[in-house]
This record gives sequence, C-alpha cells and structure tokens, in this order.
Amino acid sequence: MTGSELIKQLFLSFNNNDNDTFVQTAREYIEREKRKKHTIVAKELEKALYQSATVSSSQRRFKQHLPIPRDTEKGFPLLEIQHFEQDFDSLILSTDTKDQLERIIREFKDADILATYNLSYKKKILLCGKPGTGKTFSAQIISSVLNIPLVYIRFDAIISSYLGETAGNLRKVFDFIESGIWIVLFDEFDIIGKNRDDNYEHGELKRVVNNFLQMLDNFKGDSILFAATNHQNILDSAIWRRFDAVIYYELPDEATRQYLFERYLRPIKRDKKIDLSQAAKDSQGLSPADIKMITTEAMKTAIIDSRNTLTMDDLEKAIEQFIRREKVKQHGMVDE
Repeated sequence: MTGSELIKQLFLSFNNNDNDTFVQTAREYIEREKRKKHTIVAKELEKALYQSATVSSSQRRFKQHLPIPRDTEKGFPLLEIQHFEQDFDSLILSTDTKDQLERIIREFKDADILATYNLSYKKKILLCGKPGTGKTFSAQIISSVLNIPLVYIRFDAIISSYLGETAGNLRKVFDFIESGIWIVLFDEFDIIGKNRDDNYEHGELKRVVNNFLQMLDNFKGDSILFAATNHQNILDSAIWRRFDAVIYYELPDEATRQYLFERYLRPIKRDKKIDLSQAAKDSQGLSPADIKMITTEAMKTAIIDSRNTLTMDDLEKAIEQFIRREKVKQHGMVDE
C-alpha cells in the first residue's frame, strides 16, 4: 500500500476499534519510513505506538530484533542493551569536544535532509583519550538524547579462548546491530584493533582484526557505532580511515577541575575554609573520574566520622591517598 493508503487504513481501523489491524498497519507504515531512511520519524512513531493505550503488552513487541547473540563456546552474552536518562549538559568536556558530539547528534536528526544531497550522517566514530575522561559517558549521553538504546559490546566475551570462534562472535554482533537502530559502543576497542604488524600477536588474532575491518567496511545499518580506546597509539593504521570522525578527550584544565570538585561535593555541607582552587591545583593530571573518586572518598570520611561538614583536611587526605594509589599502580612502589 502507498503511504496515503496506510494512513487511511489507520483511521478506519481506529474508528472500528480493530486494534489488530491498527497495530499491523502502524508497523507497516513505520517500516516504510525506515526504508525511506526517515530514521528519526520512524523512531518517534515506534515510541508512540509502544505507549499507546490501545496496544496490548503482547502487541508492543512489534519490533522484532534478533535474540542477543551468545558465545558458542561458553554461552556468555556478547553484548548488553542499556538505557539511560541523562541530558547533554551532564557532559563536562572541552568546548571543542562537546561541539563535535553535538554535531553527531545534529547530523543524525537531519539524516533525511542530508540524504536528499546523497550525504550520510557520521556512523562510525573513534573516541580516544586517557581513562576516565568521558568516552563511555559520551556514548551514554547520546543514547539518552536521541532516545535510542545503547548496545554495549562485551569484548571479554567476543575474544574466545578458541580464536577461530572470535570471528564468528564478531559476525553475530554485526548481524544484531544491523537488525535495528542502536547507539553501539565497542569499549576497550584496542583489544581487537591492535596493530597487525605487532610481532607479539598471534597470527590467528591478526586474521580476526582483518575480519573486523571487513565487517566495519561492509556495515550497512542505520546505527551509530562508537569505538572507545585508551591506547590509540597501538591501533592498527588501517583502523583510522574506517571512521568518519575521531574525537580526542583531553584531561580537564585547572578551571574545569575546580568545577568538578564543586559539582561532585554538592551532596554535603562544606566547611567555609575549604579551598577548591587549591584542590584543583593539587589534582593536576587527573581525570573527571579520578576527581569523582576523590570527592566520594572525602565525603565518606566525613560521614563515617559522624560529621555533617566536609573539611579541607578530608579533601587533602583523599587527594594524597589517590595520588599514592596511582604511584603504586604505575610503578609498583611509592617513595617513603
């Protein structure tokens, strides 16, 4: 049926209280919009149909995805489907990084307009930077803003002890994400994207990397794929040109660190002598995740000491403790 015929059928079935025909016709119309690459319209209609009071719980399962793929060897799920409710302002990043992420959102929303010029929105984005700088959180925020579930790829399950199974696991993952519209996050991407010239790597794993590159090249779905890595320096050179955009996450500057301390310490009353500008200076080189861990530890100290006010001493001790921990992690020892 044409679009106008489907709309007419929707009106008729609604007037006749024919819920089964209404839902079936609505499905057909949504699928028609998807074939026309009207992804945002289709997603909004899909959401509206789910929420319709006239649609039963069994009928709401109109979007049939493949079952979650599992590792053949151990039966572990190869991915997780996650949902988030966060606003874009929750991201505390440099202006340049936020602008790049906002551009990804805008291009996806304007996919229909871009398509009229034979252009496509960015579908494959590489996120680089040190741990705790916001790469994973960015994918979660975009998932929330676009109201599209996040598919988190479990690389620990994909990399099978039988390397011959790994390529098969990857194929299952790509088959799944091509079955719908998702925000996809390949976290710790360097596990699979390591340099093929690395002499220490097993020959079979190098073939897995080749298979992954081919799957990335041949990806035809409407999802947005994010790959996050803390070690971009070890990625295979062929990986880089597969991505439509590369976003680098910098460590926060002093002003941003001070804002992070202010934000993360909001749940507790602070002593008037607390100097957050000094805390920002003392935390040079730390990530937002590091600062969040420090503030959590400082607040817990005050709470377990039966105090309702956080002191500068609590904060300084938490910073010193974290820095000492980092020295142990990096060097296996600390200076006495």
